[in-house]
Amino acid sequence: MGLRQFDIQLDKFSAEASLRCDMDFIDFSRTPKEKSFSFGALFDVVEYEKKDRLALIDDIEDIPFQYSEIGNITKQGDVEAVTLDFSTRDELVEDYFKKIEKGDIQTVQAGNILLSKVRPNLKKYVLINNDLTDVFYTTALIQLRPKKLNKLLYYSFRTVFYNNLMSIARQGKGYPTLKINDLFCIKLDSNIINIFESNEQSLLDKIEPIEKNIKKLKSKIKVPQEVINRVFARELDFNLERFEALKKVKIFDIDFSHYGNNKDLRKSVKFHRQAGQFVLDEFKSKTSKKIKDYISEPIVLGKGISPTQYYDDNGKYYYLSMATIKNWKFEKENARLVTDKYASDNQNKTVQVNDIILARSGEGTIGKVSIIDDDQLTGIFADFTMRIRLTGYNPLFAYYYFRTEYFQYLVEINKKGLGNNTNIFPSQIQEFPLLEIPAKEQDRIVLEIKTELDAQEKIKEEIAQERYKIDKIIENAIKNS
Repeated sequence: MGLRQFDIQLDKFSAEASLRCDMDFIDFSRTPKEKSFSFGALFDVVEYEKKDRLALIDDIEDIPFQYSEIGNITKQGDVEAVTLDFSTRDELVEDYFKKIEKGDIQTVQAGNILLSKVRPNLKKYVLINNDLTDVFYTTALIQLRPKKLNKLLYYSFRTVFYNNLMSIARQGKGYPTLKINDLFCIKLDSNIINIFESNEQSLLDKIEPIEKNIKKLKSKIKVPQEVINRVFARELDFNLERFEALKKVKIFDIDFSHYGNNKDLRKSVKFHRQAGQFVLDEFKSKTSKKIKDYISEPIVLGKGISPTQYYDDNGKYYYLSMATIKNWKFEKENARLVTDKYASDNQNKTVQVNDIILARSGEGTIGKVSIIDDDQLTGIFADFTMRIRLTGYNPLFAYYYFRTEYFQYLVEINKKGLGNNTNIFPSQIQEFPLLEIPAKEQDRIVLEIKTELDAQEKIKEEIAQERYKIDKIIENAIKNS
């Protein structure tokens, strides 16, 4: 990228309410107004009062409903909503309900566009079609109602107008963020808008067949968690129906002696839930082994970091935080690089191939795991994660086992703390059961799960290729006009 250099008068900074002086924003704001459309000329922002958002809860208290956070949206703009039910809420999804009860919920209309307030650079933007109107969404998504050119403007935010969005995004020491008021600083090239208006139908005629093919491909997608649960339940004869029924039991009796069955004398209702005991009994009927029986070294927590210990663009070691594994795999694009000195000082906190990293804190993230499958990866794992190294055991089988709903439920009932400040520790994890299964059986089960999940990834790649075709249609319309 070439060096950008320009002069600007100091009084220009006062034209923006928060006195922004970042390079991208100032450079972008120099675009002549007469050559552009203002944001307000093309969009309305849809906002709900808190009382209106809370009122939505009355409509869904007695029925199952779908809900999506930013994390439930892919970088291709697909929504993978979770199904919730207030009458059957349990620990695994409790964080969703807490947010909803505080008003973190909104409805949408077909044709509207959702933009992520946090990390908009990941392109987690959604065009609401008829299939998505029944889903409720987090208010961390800005809802826009286009005044025209709905679909073309949506795809433009992913392509020709992407830099416009990034120029008004605020980028400090943390992640980039979008603020609603800043959107009104956007100026969109009038030549591009005119091209869209003149060619709207011809462009849609090219785009919509591709969208239909994407919809067909998406219908083949299976949720990875369901694949893993199904295989483990079948192979180990887990009674998932009984487990689901027990999770709904909120009132039960226990003997005082049960409080003495754990070294912490824990008395919480959650810890003593019948569903938790049922899971333990299921595991104990299949194995007498614990995780500590298969570790090659003690399970340890990672290392904390300060902002001064990050690199911006270079460095050799990635920092594996909770955020980088929240989607059940290490996502390099979400990770920061650390300084060489920090890496040198923390060589005992590095990762190697087949390490399993488990998030030990944070509602919605605690218990999630990632397996290091890249033998070239150099990284330091964070203090809110723990590293598990196994010996004499198939690490991929353990990884899939840790992802089962049974294991995740054990994490939920054993974690300690209040609110969002909950934690689980290596001393607890090492005492969890680990299935005692012959190596050949482990390999067979791993092969079945991996084969099915790989097939799902191939479908996702096909969808991404189809999305790319749409992007090129938009770009070529501008280029060839």
